[in-house]
Amino acid sequence: MNPADFRVPNAGRVVQTPAGYAAFVPAPLPPDLTYDSGLVLALSRADAALSELSGLGRQLPNPHLLIRVYIRREAVLSSRIEGTRASLSDVLLDEAELDRSEDPDVREVRNYVTALEYGLERLRDLPLSLRLVRELHERLMPGVRGKQATPGEFRRSQNWIGPAGSTPATAPYVPPPPDSMMECLASWEQFLHDREFPDLIQCAFVHEQFEAIHPFLDGNGRVGRLLITLFLMERDRLSQPLLYVSDHIEARRQEYYDALQRVRTEGDWPGWLRFFLRAVEDTARAAVRQAGQLMDLREDFRRRLSRQPNSLRLLDDLFLNPYLTVARATQILGTSEPTARQTIAGLQQQGLLVEVSGRKWRRVYLARPILEAIEARA
Repeated sequence: MNPADFRVPNAGRVVQTPAGYAAFVPAPLPPDLTYDSGLVLALSRADAALSELSGLGRQLPNPHLLIRVYIRREAVLSSRIEGTRASLSDVLLDEAELDRSEDPDVREVRNYVTALEYGLERLRDLPLSLRLVRELHERLMPGVRGKQATPGEFRRSQNWIGPAGSTPATAPYVPPPPDSMMECLASWEQFLHDREFPDLIQCAFVHEQFEAIHPFLDGNGRVGRLLITLFLMERDRLSQPLLYVSDHIEARRQEYYDALQRVRTEGDWPGWLRFFLRAVEDTARAAVRQAGQLMDLREDFRRRLSRQPNSLRLLDDLFLNPYLTVARATQILGTSEPTARQTIAGLQQQGLLVEVSGRKWRRVYLARPILEAIEARA
């Protein structure tokens, strides 16, 4: 890390470690910020889009039909930013089959789903805090890359951010040394409970500072993105957990990293805030459009299946997971296997299901129109 790159004392300070490399200690939040007309407009647009999405969440007759797949889509995209290659289809198929996949990428996504669902449930009795952050990390890391990185524990050694093969001496960014880190985290937690800032501005501050502190040996990016949704849920800015910005970030990964780094090197908070607010606006508007498309698709198939009660009973479950087996259909319907097979055959005739496993035993069927609507970038 080149100390000369970090030119703005108000953003933080560079310290020299006993090992001879430089590290960056971010200044406590909040930063001095001037709201120019561009930033005010970006905040207004993001606020409006977020409010529209939150309102939609209150109006949906079955919001759980979207929540489950949205959480899995976010898990896939957030994990992909960190280098996994699992697709949404891989994850949904893994959940539909009896034997769980041993693919490490799929396991990593499964852990993300577990951590996010745990966090949403935990918010009912525990506010966002360092304790909850550790609990999220504990559920995110077991059995995956970085599992040796003390799940649920803040680091006691130095980490760094840079290309493969870099060291603390050569990496472009080195977070606070362990002896400074806990003070930074205490300040971050105190600001987390502040109520004097616009929610989206504060959320952007909280995310950037968490990434700057980088308190875990691994998993910091994924935990930091989890915190965005959890923060907005805790502040009642979302009626349902339907906003996930990883899609926007994954498509603009280098721009995201550059915006975070410029906060540290140049104190460019306005640049980071504009990126973050645009991510919220675009993601919220896309979620509204996609929710409408999915609900329209559901109503179309409900009309077509109105005289087939067993098919209707399977339909909503196909929106939870568009992959289906006879065993799962039997369980959902509470009927015999022959009845489940007959119901599946009827859905094949309607063009909703196709067989995709190519096997004669333990066949897997896919509601392709539903999967395509879920995977589409609205």
